[in-house]
Amino acid sequence: MKKFLTLILAAGLLVTTPAIYGQKSEMKVSDSKIVWTGKKVGGSHTGHIKLLSGYLEKSGEAFVDGKFVADMTSISNTDIDDSDTRAKLVGHLKSDDFFSVDEYPNATLVIEKGEKLADNTYKFTGKLTIKGNTNPVSFEARADGETFKGKLTVDRAKYNVRYGSGSFFDNLGDNLIYDDFDLDFEVTFE
Repeated sequence: MKKFLTLILAAGLLVTTPAIYGQKSEMKVSDSKIVWTGKKVGGSHTGHIKLLSGYLEKSGEAFVDGKFVADMTSISNTDIDDSDTRAKLVGHLKSDDFFSVDEYPNATLVIEKGEKLADNTYKFTGKLTIKGNTNPVSFEARADGETFKGKLTVDRAKYNVRYGSGSFFDNLGDNLIYDDFDLDFEVTFE
């Protein structure tokens, strides 16, 4: 009887352990990327932001935990050909007018859950921190093997990124920069 109870207890632990601890996958930094796009009246700009680290933890068909850290000091621009103009824009994005990268060198996305919507498509919810401001976010991503691809649209006004924002200033006219910017991501796991 004692052996039987031990066997039942062991079987119970095997069944519950994945649900409690999940399966943690670390991100391959070298194979992952973020492409940002910001829009203004009459145009847009785009570039890259490097990821420093990240992981996702899965239990069954759902994701239960995750964290990604982006290096805001790595902001670059890819659509401006003139090197001086490109450097001026990048410097401005790194300044206190935008992302204050000297004071806030990293942005963090904490995943609280990811639910399967359809084959290979998940809806993730969590919290995004930029410039010390944290807000809830949700977005969809599609899994392709070990890679997730998706887009997170961010309202910069919620993160105190004020420059050229109609949420903070009136009468900007052609100098208006839209509050929403897109982060297209491709994240690959080991």
